[in-house]
Amino acid sequence: MDPLFYSPVLALALVLLLASGLWVAVSLIGVALLGMLLFADAPIELVMPSSIWGAVSSWTLTALPLFVWMGEILFRTKLADDLFNGLAPWTNRLPGRLMHVNVIGCGIFAAVSGSSAATAATVGQMSLPELKRRGYDEGTSIGSLAASGTLGLLIPPSIIMIVYGVSANVSIARLFLAGVLPGLLMMALFMGYIMIWSLLNRDRMPPAEPSLPMRERIKRLRLLLPTVLLIIAVIGSIYGGVATATEAATLGVVGSLLVALFSGSLTWENFKESLYGATRTSCMIGFIIAAAAFLSVVMGYAGIPRALATWIGTLELSPYGLIFSLTILFLILGCFLDGISMVVLTTAVIMPMVEAAHIDLIWFGIFIVLVVEIAQITPPVGFNLFVVQGLTGYDILRVARAVLPFFLVLCLGILLITIFPEIATWLPRTMFSAT
Repeated sequence: MDPLFYSPVLALALVLLLASGLWVAVSLIGVALLGMLLFADAPIELVMPSSIWGAVSSWTLTALPLFVWMGEILFRTKLADDLFNGLAPWTNRLPGRLMHVNVIGCGIFAAVSGSSAATAATVGQMSLPELKRRGYDEGTSIGSLAASGTLGLLIPPSIIMIVYGVSANVSIARLFLAGVLPGLLMMALFMGYIMIWSLLNRDRMPPAEPSLPMRERIKRLRLLLPTVLLIIAVIGSIYGGVATATEAATLGVVGSLLVALFSGSLTWENFKESLYGATRTSCMIGFIIAAAAFLSVVMGYAGIPRALATWIGTLELSPYGLIFSLTILFLILGCFLDGISMVVLTTAVIMPMVEAAHIDLIWFGIFIVLVVEIAQITPPVGFNLFVVQGLTGYDILRVARAVLPFFLVLCLGILLITIFPEIATWLPRTMFSAT
């Protein structure tokens, strides 16, 4: 039987299992077992444990729970309040004024978190009430927060980059470097949209607040010092070549504990909550990675990746055509799966096609992260939509409508890095060629 016949069968089984309310990881294992029994002639008792152990025993993967824990610790500190108070005086003269705090605050917090949901929740808890109290447009405030929260995936350290690096056997340090310029690009695009919107909608902007004296603005910059030092410790150690991603994650955990301690917000209770939260999230991610690895092996036994790659080859798509097709595929998957599930589920199938098209795997990692960012704000499973819904109490459709313009801005970001791939590849190529 043609292996291409297996794909829709397994895809339908996965959709049915997910629709039944089963965990993503359990659904993946269920589909893998079905594929093993129907299409693959191999012993389950040998393939399943070996593939799962191979997926979760990677040393590179140890950076993931550490970065998750670092984000959980910072989520419970006064860092968000300090970000707002330190940044707000410097955005007053920009069109859009304090709404830029959402973008800049998320960008800074993303550099010490790695989680999209944690970034949106932390910055949103302090920014949305302040913006609402001062009369800023709620739709643009909500949309900018939900979209800017996705920077937690793109600006290193990034959990999704670690997952992709492990799945595709790509250097995580290079991926982290590759995410810097695209992250800054997306911040600039978000801020550019806010400026244009505010200039076109002056009647929906609150009156300008009095500017603080320069001395006071500089004084408030000191509030950002703990964050800056933590970014230097985590990102600088990787870029300087003195630490691996895992060692940098350890520095991040220690640094975040020190920030919490000296800010007076570290208690035994929130220490335990951060540890429990990080354990739950890391176990969930690890379970999904293990289940997807088993499914990937089963698909390999059934010959699906090879058949799909051959079929795509017969279409004679250009690299741009392949990227366009994969973008549509990921946007559809993003309506039903979270980002990590998307990456680990599709890597085994699409990597042969990507390599055959001679697409740079580092660039492709950034492309995937950008598409997953869109998935974070795509209903019905967009995690950031749920985060903002929880912060505001509004229904999910209202939040989704507010995010729509920023959805288009993210699409523009994908278009730009596709036309100008050096945005993602220049920094890692330059840094590693100099070492």
